[in-house]
Amino acid sequence: MISFPNAKINIGLNVLEKRNDGYHNIESVFYPIHWCDALEAIRTEGNGDLKLSTFGNPIAGTAENNLCTKAYNLLKSKYKLPSLNLWLLKRIPMGAGLGGGSSDAAFFLKLLNELFKLDLSIEELKIYASQIGSDCTFFIQNKPAVVSGVGNIITPIELDLSKYSTYLVYPQIHVDTKSAYSLVTPHKKPDSLHGLALSPIHTWKEKIINNFEEPVFKMHPQLAEIKNRLYNEGALYASMTGSGSALYGIFEKNIHPEIVFPSYKTWKTS
Repeated sequence: MISFPNAKINIGLNVLEKRNDGYHNIESVFYPIHWCDALEAIRTEGNGDLKLSTFGNPIAGTAENNLCTKAYNLLKSKYKLPSLNLWLLKRIPMGAGLGGGSSDAAFFLKLLNELFKLDLSIEELKIYASQIGSDCTFFIQNKPAVVSGVGNIITPIELDLSKYSTYLVYPQIHVDTKSAYSLVTPHKKPDSLHGLALSPIHTWKEKIINNFEEPVFKMHPQLAEIKNRLYNEGALYASMTGSGSALYGIFEKNIHPEIVFPSYKTWKTS
């Protein structure tokens, strides 16, 4: 069975407070984009083991620590799963703020549920996903949503960017999420992102911010230059996604990113 886990972008990201457990409460709008990894799972002989093989972009850590392995082991602790060979083609880069690893794990949960007819409901899949990683819960339903708590509280939002052209710029810089959080000063925002995200896109520039931009831009000034260039090219809204380093611009027109950003990897995602 084959599955195609997709990336997401953050429309605003507010770090509200640090929790007693060391994590942070956040508020953000997650929006799925058409840039995908690929997963292929084939049942094999064995005693309930997963053999993970990866290709494409490099993945940090060992196979045992991969979120897909954690997803398999989590379900195996509840259900009798057969052995599997899993191939992961990695196109979504790590440390870019695109949620690729979380998406892989969530889509693998859904794949296992379908492949072995576990009959898990959406809500049950969300509970399992929340035990794997903060962003995993979102990718179970994989629809635009306001995400809060530590990333595990999902509130659907009627947001459609399909009539716009969205371009992603990846400067091939890895930003460590834990380090990025240590640079942010949590603070409450008076206006909810839910309402702001439903306002006209041309108002987002002045109202919707990503709290990680200021400290991450200080470490990597070229990211601020990319954002400014997106606006100079006519973006209605431009932002870094997640804790970086990828940035995106939402346009009313098509541009030629290979000309505008010849030194960086770029994709049109809608």
